[in-house]
Amino acid sequence: MQEHWTNDDELFDLMKRELFSAVIGDIMDQLGYQHQFLPPEIQPLKDTMVLVGRAMPVLEADIDQGIPEALADKPFGLMLEALDDLKHNEVYICTGSSPTYALWGELMSTRAMQLGAVGAVVDGYSRDTTGILALGFPTFSYGRYAQDQGPRGKVIDFRVPIEIGNVKVEQGDIIFGDLDGVCIVPRSIEIEVIAKSLEKARGEKTVKTAIENGMSACAAFEKYGIM
Repeated sequence: MQEHWTNDDELFDLMKRELFSAVIGDIMDQLGYQHQFLPPEIQPLKDTMVLVGRAMPVLEADIDQGIPEALADKPFGLMLEALDDLKHNEVYICTGSSPTYALWGELMSTRAMQLGAVGAVVDGYSRDTTGILALGFPTFSYGRYAQDQGPRGKVIDFRVPIEIGNVKVEQGDIIFGDLDGVCIVPRSIEIEVIAKSLEKARGEKTVKTAIENGMSACAAFEKYGIM
């Protein structure tokens, strides 16, 4: 049964209030989607950051990998175009380059916030950390590293399917990130995943209360089927 939401704003608010990456991942495991977490190196810049939004995939390439001739004279390739194309509730999610320079920064965060985007996930580093933290913009990366992408890499495409680790990411997939990791919920299963995740998260609260009141782990699992 679908929870009461009529749009993404309501859905993402509900997910932020009640869900966390572990429970969403558990449900996708149960449904046979067992490779939905991005590599564990991708972490929030601040422990309290929570990210929920729809993927806007971006493909980067190192300059020495071979850049399309049409982009040779553009300092960042299509990065500025990709940034300006962000929509409300979208997440800039980027991969394709070597992890040797920053793929996200403060000015990008500022523009993304103006457009209503809700976060950035990069398969590499971010920089301008003080500025990003001051903005409070949810940013997930390998960590802090100031080396610029300008002379080292370019965005070569966006709004195209990408792959990070073993995880395929398509435009419109739901991205959920918190301190324990970032998972990708394919759009085709999102309603079932969210409904079952809410049920499990609420059930876990019941189990926690039962254990706090003295019930054993074995008895709790036998009764509730949750641990």
